[in-house]
Amino acid sequence: MSTRSAPEQPSRFPRAVYGVGDEPDPRFSLANERTFLAWIRTSLALLAAGVALEGLSLPLQPDLRLAASLLLVVLGLLTPLQAWRGWARDERAMRTGTPLPSPALALPLTVGTSVTGVLIVLGVLFR
Repeated sequence: MSTRSAPEQPSRFPRAVYGVGDEPDPRFSLANERTFLAWIRTSLALLAAGVALEGLSLPLQPDLRLAASLLLVVLGLLTPLQAWRGWARDERAMRTGTPLPSPALALPLTVGTSVTGVLIVLGVLFR
C-alpha cells in the first residue's frame, strides 16, 4: 500500500470513499471493481431467472413457482445494493488500511437462493 496522500480530485465520486485515506495499489481497486461487476451480473441472472421461471410457465406447482419467481426477483433487486455497498466499504477499507468488511447482504442472498431452490424442488414434487 502506498504511503502517498491522494491528490485532490474533486470530480471523483463518491467523496465518502475517495475523500479519505491514501490511494491504494490500482490492482486492488481494479479487483474491487471486478467484484462489483460480478455482483451486478449475479443480479441480472437472478432477475432473468425469476422472470423466466414464471414467464415460461414451467411445469411446477403454480403457487410454488410464483413464490420462487418473486423471491428470485427480490434477490435480484437486492444484489445491486450489495454490489454498491460492498464496493464502497471495501474501497474505503483499502484506502484507510483497515481490514476488509464482510459482505453485508451475503447471508440474506444465500438464504434466499436456498429457499428458492427448495421451492422449486417442492414445485416439481407437488405439480
